[in-house]
Amino acid sequence: MMRIAVCIKQVPDTAEVKINHETGTLVREGVPSIINPYDMHAIEAALQIKEKTGAGVTVLTMGPPQAESALRDAISMGADEGVLVTGREFAGGDTLATSQALAGAISRIGAGLIICGKQAIDGDTAQVGPEIAQFLDMPHISYVRKIIEVNDSLIRVERLMDEGYDVVEADLPALLTVVRELNQPRLPSLKGKMAAKKAEIAKWGAAEIGVSPEKVGFNGSPTQVKRIFTPEPKGGRKTLEGTLEEQLETLINELVEKKCL
Repeated sequence: MMRIAVCIKQVPDTAEVKINHETGTLVREGVPSIINPYDMHAIEAALQIKEKTGAGVTVLTMGPPQAESALRDAISMGADEGVLVTGREFAGGDTLATSQALAGAISRIGAGLIICGKQAIDGDTAQVGPEIAQFLDMPHISYVRKIIEVNDSLIRVERLMDEGYDVVEADLPALLTVVRELNQPRLPSLKGKMAAKKAEIAKWGAAEIGVSPEKVGFNGSPTQVKRIFTPEPKGGRKTLEGTLEEQLETLINELVEKKCL
């Protein structure tokens, strides 16, 4: 039976994101957390393959203990099990260190297909998926918008491009990163919620995934974020007043004056 590993990330709800202007870091305390939206489509893709082929689905994430709730949410949707890669040694990791840790966990799981969201909404780097594939020495296909065929030995997909799409085939094991166009994530079922409450979440540190502590977290990160800040608002805005007709006349005059019309 094929095993599918889905990499997810618990991220701050972007509607509630705040920045500590003194430290230049995100304020996570008291901010609601959600599963990264792109990763929801990765979970759904794995579940659809499971329904067609009988594959097993393992969802994994790297993060603090509270990230366990994201894994339980994924299990409530239909995933079979969850793995939390956690420990102080992983703190402060950049995309390379994170990929190294997740690759180690996936090696232990023994997955034949790995599915990730295109990118995380808190970092927007889109680097972790391809880097995991590099560490695992396997092919990867990014921006997958449709899965055409999958079996124990190969996968065929449509890859989103600027002007249309490519049809790409790869031997398994392989890694995919997916986009929103791929599917519509399902809602958890009552049975799934009950299963998620009872599920035992495996918790692995560096020793369990066979990765040196020097290769993960801050120690294994060649890059560091120096500052996070809110862009300064751009000026030059003007509020139009009056009736709709008066506003339209003012707008047209402004556009003509700026030689836009």
